[in-house]
Amino acid sequence: MADVMKLRVITPEKRFYEGDVSMVELTTTEGNIGIYPDHIPLTAVVAPGAMKIHEADATKEAALISGFITILPDVVTIMAETVEWPDEIDFKRAEEARLRAERRLSSPDSNLDVLRAEMALKRALVRLEMKH
Repeated sequence: MADVMKLRVITPEKRFYEGDVSMVELTTTEGNIGIYPDHIPLTAVVAPGAMKIHEADATKEAALISGFITILPDVVTIMAETVEWPDEIDFKRAEEARLRAERRLSSPDSNLDVLRAEMALKRALVRLEMKH
């Protein structure tokens, strides 16, 4: 079994992360997943959640909002729509988004797009989780 694998996290604008890692943890639409080197091949849809990147001497954390992941035994590629390091997050804006989403969800409006409001709340909560 290999000790490390290559992790690539790409957004439409840039290469967010590229390096050798011992493990990566993230959330998919099927639940939380931890990926080690030599993982079975898999493709999944990313769901909002914290992504933990385990390097040789440190663990980095980022807010991974959406995208797709492709897993091969020696390389993991995440094509992310949105992913942010904690220092890139506007926490005031995230708190405002959380409050707006909670107000929408508690509204008696029958025309409310509940799924959209729930996803907005989840995105806000993931960003706020990065504030340690």
